[in-house]
Amino acid sequence: MTAIDFSKNGGLVPAILQDYRTKQVLMLGYMNHEAYERTVSEGVAWFYSRSKERLWKKGESSGNVQEVVKIDRDCDEDTLLVQVRPTGPTCHTGSQSCFGDDYFNLSILENTVADKIANPQEGSYTNYLITKGLDKILKKCGEEMIEVVIAAKNAAAGQGNEELIAETSDLLYHLCVLLVERGLSLSDIEALLKVRHGQEHTYSERKIIENY
Repeated sequence: MTAIDFSKNGGLVPAILQDYRTKQVLMLGYMNHEAYERTVSEGVAWFYSRSKERLWKKGESSGNVQEVVKIDRDCDEDTLLVQVRPTGPTCHTGSQSCFGDDYFNLSILENTVADKIANPQEGSYTNYLITKGLDKILKKCGEEMIEVVIAAKNAAAGQGNEELIAETSDLLYHLCVLLVERGLSLSDIEALLKVRHGQEHTYSERKIIENY
């Protein structure tokens, strides 16, 4: 593999931190060769501070270190994408991301569901479903799917898409509960879809893709 190009920008390369679960961009920092080596060897994000002119470990004061899961390089070998597992807020303001906390996707929903299951709270609907068990969860998934179908028919009849969006949202939530209850995650679904999309496949998998 080609070495990272530290010859530009005074020996520094931009390093983008991204939550590996939600894909939310957390911050941008700079690494020199030593910071990169420490990041790799210690498994947590290190940077070079241009203002203080020294190495610093993300979270060295707050304790909110960034546990490294994967490091990717761009095509020019001079920018890093560091996928991490945050142990707390990334920004010094207390926000999860230095770019604000208005970011949301299904992985965040999944993590919220998993947290509610791991830390049950009285009055939580998620806790209610888990307590009732798999049959209750399956029943709700079936009911929500029927409601999605009805909403789609209503939308096609000219009643607008608001109902369809709402019912689909309810279905996705219940599917997240089902996956977490079964010990699965959205990443398991994404892995199969990746195969079907043709990014990696065997001959037999190609047949699946062709019929997808």
